[in-house]
Amino acid sequence: MPGQRILCVAEKPAIAKAVAQHLSGGRFTTHSITGNQYVKNYEFTYNFQQWGGNCTVTMTSVLGHLTGLDFDQRYRGWTSCPPSQLFDATTHITVAKDKQSIANNIQAKARGAAILFIWTDCDREGEHIGGEVRDQAKKGNSRIVVKRAKFSNTERAHVIQAAQTPIEMDERQVSAVSARIELDLRIGAAFTRMQTLELQRLSENLKDQTISYGSCQFPTLGFVVDRYNRVRNFKPETFWLLKLMHTRDRIKVNFNWKRGHLFDRAIVTIIFEQCLDAKYAQVTKVQKKPTKNWRPLPLTTVELQMQGSRFLRLTSAQVMATAEKLYTKGFISYPRTETDQFPREFDFQTLIQRQTQDHSWGQFAQGLLDGGFQTPRSGPHNDQAHPPIHPVTYAATNGNALDEHEKKVYEFVTRRYLACCSQDATGEATDVELLWGTETFSTHGLLVLERNYLDVYPYDKWESSQQLPAFTVGETFEPTEANMTDGKTTAPGYLTEPELIGLMDANGIGTDATMAEHISKIKDRSYVDTRPRAGGGGGRNTAVQEFIPTTLGIALIEGYDNVGLDVSVSKPFLRKEMELKMKAICEGRQSRMEVVQASLDQYRDVFVRTQRDIDVLKRSVTKYVVNGGRA
Repeated sequence: MPGQRILCVAEKPAIAKAVAQHLSGGRFTTHSITGNQYVKNYEFTYNFQQWGGNCTVTMTSVLGHLTGLDFDQRYRGWTSCPPSQLFDATTHITVAKDKQSIANNIQAKARGAAILFIWTDCDREGEHIGGEVRDQAKKGNSRIVVKRAKFSNTERAHVIQAAQTPIEMDERQVSAVSARIELDLRIGAAFTRMQTLELQRLSENLKDQTISYGSCQFPTLGFVVDRYNRVRNFKPETFWLLKLMHTRDRIKVNFNWKRGHLFDRAIVTIIFEQCLDAKYAQVTKVQKKPTKNWRPLPLTTVELQMQGSRFLRLTSAQVMATAEKLYTKGFISYPRTETDQFPREFDFQTLIQRQTQDHSWGQFAQGLLDGGFQTPRSGPHNDQAHPPIHPVTYAATNGNALDEHEKKVYEFVTRRYLACCSQDATGEATDVELLWGTETFSTHGLLVLERNYLDVYPYDKWESSQQLPAFTVGETFEPTEANMTDGKTTAPGYLTEPELIGLMDANGIGTDATMAEHISKIKDRSYVDTRPRAGGGGGRNTAVQEFIPTTLGIALIEGYDNVGLDVSVSKPFLRKEMELKMKAICEGRQSRMEVVQASLDQYRDVFVRTQRDIDVLKRSVTKYVVNGGRA
């Protein structure tokens, strides 16, 4: 069946252009579409062997989601119905006005095509966008055959491989995203309208503010408020400890008390006097053993956001937006992945070879090719969709190809990849223990022998300590100095962005692709403020941001906690359960309808109880927002 006409649709214009460039060998014609300056149609011929040889291809794109879900017109006004009705209100899938020209283009091109080839990103969200494209194409040609490309970067060989081995769309993933979209709309709109309409009346400061609710927003805010309360309610306690120092070969060696510290001064005094009575300390253990500092695991999205916000002076949202740009430009692989295992057939050497030209890490890369390479460690996660994040093509970070944010993220991704392919740092650890009276004291020394991956990955610190003098098991000596001293417990710090991402990940709040979005949302809604943590804390060139809740943020969380719900919306459990249900749809264990109904029933119960006790929420907002924290 030669001469088939094929319509290819990507998720973004830049991906469409890159795929067209590779498949056509640069020989394509470009046509603008009516009504949109960003989307183009690329026409060319390509030999799709599975479809009979040379085919006429139109490559185009959408701009992310093509459609949206909204309530029927009669429910859209803020006072058009009681907010509780939104759990059951009629909804419609619509194409936004600014996307209609794109939908029309797909319909028109589908009319003359036999096959639709989806090139959206290969994750759950991309699958749903592919479903939206398919639905528009079917409006133009109900008989069109639908296939999809599986790819994780826009390198030429990879794109051609994806074109030659199409797969079927995953309808379960499409259904899971549809369920999430409906739940977010209904739950978010119902709670947001209730909160806003009830709380705006309490203060001039609130009368024009939308007090939004999101089933991921509120647990995220809850983590921030919980840490804030722990810091503010912290009461320092005095403790006592023993310090022991011995000078040998002009080296001062500090020994740590095994008990750490105790909160009873009298008991520590008695113990100290017993040690002084004993006078001599006896060495009970001298152990030298090889030790390692493990090279990092392959890079996932969550790890990229955590480490990026820790080391690159960027927020998680900036890190993800930058990584997306690098992917679109073809410099790194797809940046949304849970996988920390490289596949066995992965071509490590070619990617390393491309980095040998760099002025900063090229020599290290060459060393890997010259015998230093070691297959990366495998972590416990594999989403079966994309490999870990890695550099694809070389980009000079001292040139003009990348902006400042792109240089930082590209350098981190590349150094992480080279570190994964290197060897663990090795050293020799020395541990000495001694008995003084009835008490055990110890000291630890480290001599780094081979830095290996540390030479390319400055984000990890592992340094040699002061060399310990020689000690022998059984020997005794009178300590040079011994003291009983006191100290105070210190409060934890306010929650930082890396810590917040870690909590969200551990508690199933959002996906690796949406965490940065939820954090941005609680900042945009004025529920939290951020500031650099005093002292920087954490390593090279850092200005880690810490989160401080606003009075409104504190009021909302405390109010919901005081309503007396079985499961507060400020806690992660309801949303985590919802995310697990999305996974159940993807695995075929539950249907979309079952999940939507079960989740709506859970949140409806919370809504009804909150509405019944709305005065509790109002009192909390009055206390913090109106009265400045005074009851």
